[in-house]
Amino acid sequence: MPVLFLLAALFMTMPLAAQPIIIAHRGSSGERPEHTLASYERAIDQGADFVEPDLVMTKDGVLVARHENEISTTTDVGSKPEFADRRTTKVIDGTSFAGWFTEDFTLAELKILRAKERLPLLRPSNTAFDGQFEIPTLQEIIDLVRAKEKATGRRIGLYPETKHPGYFQGIGLSLEQPLVSLLAQNGYVSADDPVFIQSFETANLKQLRGMTRLRLIQLVASDAAGKAMVSADGLKEIATYADGIGPEKALIFPNASGKATDVIRDAHAVGLLVHPWTFRSENYFLPARFRKGINPRRKGDAAAEYRLFRDAGVDGVFSDYTADAVAALR
Repeated sequence: MPVLFLLAALFMTMPLAAQPIIIAHRGSSGERPEHTLASYERAIDQGADFVEPDLVMTKDGVLVARHENEISTTTDVGSKPEFADRRTTKVIDGTSFAGWFTEDFTLAELKILRAKERLPLLRPSNTAFDGQFEIPTLQEIIDLVRAKEKATGRRIGLYPETKHPGYFQGIGLSLEQPLVSLLAQNGYVSADDPVFIQSFETANLKQLRGMTRLRLIQLVASDAAGKAMVSADGLKEIATYADGIGPEKALIFPNASGKATDVIRDAHAVGLLVHPWTFRSENYFLPARFRKGINPRRKGDAAAEYRLFRDAGVDGVFSDYTADAVAALR
């Protein structure tokens, strides 16, 4: 009997395996229009560890949350006659876009607009919220996080992405210093603070490395350039200026075989965290083996995909459905 008690005590004192952090991708964007305070609040209420705002700049230099600086698909700007003459075409990062752009609006003008669902065919239930929510500033998101921390007694992190930083720098609206300054004003200055700053671009991450001790994440797409970045040598280079990578899921599980690449192992070997993107519950986004039926809007076996990546050793997941991620990983 004493031996059993000893074993039980030993088991109870053993450290638990680290669970992947759950990053609410644009909030709980599967259930509310993305990048709205309602979306972030729902994600927090469902148990997200971090909320993820994509950041762009207004004409008067305010950081706001939008997936892109072109806002015709995420707001009702096209229905506003007073802004009809703002419609234009721009080349951003080598691609031509026609529409309305945040950098051509002051914050006060953007506050006239209301958010709408970006994927109405896949998420028709979200369209019920069209027209209800404003475009939030980063400060408003921070205020929400702080209020929720006070109400719940738990730590809630921020995971901002700088969108098209090279483009914004080129038009005199750099994202880096305003972001670092605003975070510092709110007490986020240390690598121990619950903040990750992410970007697909390398130049601005290297610039940020000289401006802040907050943790930085290199986003990586599953194209030819991305595959080179997550090679063993590429990861060693990333480790000189960043604290982790945010790889597209296909860089870890590239096919239906279920066999992982060496990306997680190689990243961990040079001290990098691994936070893959993006986990979505609809059949449309899931690998074939995790789908249920043929309706693209129906939820499939997202839990199996989360567990596959958890068991492979990822340190976090970007999810559109916070509740599904919590159910699978907690």
